[in-house]
Amino acid sequence: MVKVAALIVAAGRGYRAGGPVPKQYLPMKGKPILHHTACSFVESGLVDVVQIVIHPDDHKFYAAATENLPLLPPCAGGQSRQESVRLGLEALAPHEPDMVLIHDAARPFVSARLIRAIIEDLANNEAVIPALAVTDTIKQVSGDRILGSVERDTLRRAQTPQGFRFPLILSAHRALAAEHGLTDDAAVAERAGFAVHIVEGEERNIKVTTPDDVAALARGAWLPCSGTGFDVHRLGPGDHVMICGHRIPHSQGLIGHSDADVALHALTDALLGAVGAGDIGRHFPPSDPQWKGAPSRLFIEKAVALIRDQGGRIANVDVTIICEAPKITPHVTPITAVLADILGIPPARINVKATTTEKLGFTGRGEGIAAQAAASILLPDHAA
Repeated sequence: MVKVAALIVAAGRGYRAGGPVPKQYLPMKGKPILHHTACSFVESGLVDVVQIVIHPDDHKFYAAATENLPLLPPCAGGQSRQESVRLGLEALAPHEPDMVLIHDAARPFVSARLIRAIIEDLANNEAVIPALAVTDTIKQVSGDRILGSVERDTLRRAQTPQGFRFPLILSAHRALAAEHGLTDDAAVAERAGFAVHIVEGEERNIKVTTPDDVAALARGAWLPCSGTGFDVHRLGPGDHVMICGHRIPHSQGLIGHSDADVALHALTDALLGAVGAGDIGRHFPPSDPQWKGAPSRLFIEKAVALIRDQGGRIANVDVTIICEAPKITPHVTPITAVLADILGIPPARINVKATTTEKLGFTGRGEGIAAQAAASILLPDHAA
């Protein structure tokens, strides 16, 4: 298995944010920002170890922010971010990770989806960073006078976590230890001659920098929303059924316009309901031939994208499959793994179970399979 480490850089002073302590220790929703950042990696289930680099004077703040989290012992940073990262990499070296994700402590909203995207892209690249397109017009100025406009099509806003093959970025930092002014680890990799690949970043993955950022976090609140879904499909000729994107051998198949994944259809409706976006028929009408035989994973991905577009996050989902056969329980683990991949949340937030109707009704007679689902999400509460 590939061993992935996360390196969180929390050694800066960060007083530009205007607080009485460095910004990574300012409170957000009852916990220090660093706590939320560390939890993003720990709860993702995608990294093996998490190393945090801190200022030598911050041990008391660090202990309060990371209490009960499964982290490596912190290491002390240096005089610059570049030096702090190098020291963090040296602390990770005995663990021999294959990949490392280097992340700013003041970016508490990094998602499991983004972490997964970077790890997957590192399978084919030496270095991968998330970046966003520049949407504002960029001006080149001298003092208060505009000299001209800058072509923005080739510009990107770099974010973290920035992912690297561990031996390469460690050697690059060692080789460039005496060179200053490299503002991120992608710049170190570039200077060392490595190719840096880009994946799409996330607008919500902000870096807390100014007093306005802190004020926005203080105002921000999450509004819990929930939705439910229910679906039924008939059984007919076939040799398998698709349940939550997982193929289960069976003496019959489910009949439907798409792949007839009854559980994913119920879950799609639950997610759409939680965000107030109608139902699966509105977005994927069975009268549209493009969805004939389509994998139902596409429907879930659409619902997840709608939630993300509203700045929301999925808290947990619960799916119940109702049938006499096939037996679902032996497949719960792989089903959960598929759902975790599609939804971008840890398996611990996914519950899959099965029941029968005691031989009663159409499911009891083996005429079809039913599924019901519930989803809980958190949306930014703009009224808070």
